[in-house]
Amino acid sequence: MWTSTRILAAAIACLTLAAAETAWADAWPTRAIRIVVSTPPGGITDAFARAYGDYISQKLGQPVIVENKTGASGALAAQLVKDSPPDGYTLMYTISSTLLGNRLLLKSLAYDPDKDFTIVAITPSGHLPLVVHSATNAKTIEEFVAYARHNKVTAGSYGIGSFAHIAIAELNRQFGLDISIVHYRGEAPMWQDFAAGVIQAAVGSYQAALPVLDTGVGRPIAVPTPVRMKKLPETRTFAEQGVTGNVFQLTSFTALVAPAAMAADRIDLLAKLMVEGGKTERVQKLLDAFGVDSPAMDRASSIALYQKEGPVWLESIKTLGLEPQ
Repeated sequence: MWTSTRILAAAIACLTLAAAETAWADAWPTRAIRIVVSTPPGGITDAFARAYGDYISQKLGQPVIVENKTGASGALAAQLVKDSPPDGYTLMYTISSTLLGNRLLLKSLAYDPDKDFTIVAITPSGHLPLVVHSATNAKTIEEFVAYARHNKVTAGSYGIGSFAHIAIAELNRQFGLDISIVHYRGEAPMWQDFAAGVIQAAVGSYQAALPVLDTGVGRPIAVPTPVRMKKLPETRTFAEQGVTGNVFQLTSFTALVAPAAMAADRIDLLAKLMVEGGKTERVQKLLDAFGVDSPAMDRASSIALYQKEGPVWLESIKTLGLEPQ
């Protein structure tokens, strides 16, 4: 009896220990989470990663470390995250081209956007207004088109295959124009050339364009998406000015993504925290500074947007006839 009791007690102890070990193994997070950002410090993607990351850190009780890994339009960051264990400790904050444009613009892609990653939350990066130089005297799309028919016009783009690129290319196509497109390594040098009169038009973010908007050197004449921008309420949308096409309805976005094999409950928790984080004072101030009207979307809406607009992005880039690099 005594032996049987000891055996029973030992068995119970083993079961208790096993249960504790299982619970410990399932606990998450127990250490720092790393968010790999595909863009340099200082831009909207990096700012979002840090603001939302801090909120996630507060709620989960573990540090969230932001690591900038730039290069190849986000491909280097994507490969780093792909090669990391899908345990919830390595995530990526990136731009749309990492998930979409790179499929067509890079000859060799070391990751499969659909098979290797899953979207946690899309964070809209705001309207990207078309801004024209005051020297054109244009205040509407119609006036800008008329100017471009009789004058040599050069427009700036912040990257090959970017929204800025496809938007100007679509204007050329719809109106039979011959606007030259210059691709810059980011927005800062683009707006510097705009201010100097080197280019006569540009498409980019509200926050980066502020120096030319505040001085009056630049004038916003149209914004994409169906609704007007809160920061530029007098600027009509492309659609309001009769400029149709799916291109001008696209949502410019950044996104928090996770390895596809990551546990679903961890992904869902992060998605929930992203939505909560979007309501905080810090993120709301950030949205206002960048002229972004919407915070992080819930996961279902994020996936629906990606599935709906992704093919439009890809088709728009295909029409550019670009050779993969």
